[in-house]
Amino acid sequence: MGNEFRLKEYLARIGFEAKMVPDLATLSALHAAHVAAIPFESLDSLLGRPVSLEIAALQEKIVRGRRGGYCFEQNTLFKAALETIGFKVTAFAGRVRWMSAPDAPLSPRTHMLLKVELADGPWLADVGFGGCLLDQPLRLATDIEQQTPAGTYRLTEQDGLFSLAASQPGGWRTMYMFDFTRQEPSDYEMANWFTSTNPNHVLVQNLILERVVAGRRYKIVNRRFVVEEGGGRAIEGRNIENADELARLLRETFDIEPPVPVEQVFSRIGPA
Repeated sequence: MGNEFRLKEYLARIGFEAKMVPDLATLSALHAAHVAAIPFESLDSLLGRPVSLEIAALQEKIVRGRRGGYCFEQNTLFKAALETIGFKVTAFAGRVRWMSAPDAPLSPRTHMLLKVELADGPWLADVGFGGCLLDQPLRLATDIEQQTPAGTYRLTEQDGLFSLAASQPGGWRTMYMFDFTRQEPSDYEMANWFTSTNPNHVLVQNLILERVVAGRRYKIVNRRFVVEEGGGRAIEGRNIENADELARLLRETFDIEPPVPVEQVFSRIGPA
């Protein structure tokens, strides 16, 4: 299995047919198409299956296999697509804060994000942050509110450390923190191994899926299904009562097939 990125197959997977040049319009359109077609999902981590970051493996799983993945998989794949088109892209690592108390110690660098250089300056692209999936790239500029169809975001910076926050019904909530420390492939391999194997990690303990289509978020956390509008306001929520209902959601709402019978997945997840 070759390790060459196959752009045509990727574009077919996300349903993208527009003209491509390395500019903001193309970046924004690709970003939105990616998160609409390829959901964030933690199935492999939950099931104890290995997670590879090799391009060939990602194409086999996500593109040909019509699966999703988490940040390291999603942003590695997206980076390859952008670079093939002609974008200048640099990957960095972040410290997740989404579920942390404001005064909690900083966590390890277990999130991957991308900086894309455009003619008007740098932009943040990130198609893999489960919990509050970005539907559009954001300008890498601080102290301004940036609105997308799915939400409102704000970057702040202190002593070279950037924080990305999302506006939620209860106020601003920090997603993750990052700086521009150079990352080697081995850094992502180590973080990916930790994320997919640590028995205490949220992605190992929980089934998490998220897809963003036309500004609306569709989420599963274990046995709870929620639909949100922009700003995190829930407009629908219900418990997933059995494996058949989970199978329908995976197939019809998230457009993926699990790697094992869905009964095995349902048996591994906790209550809503």
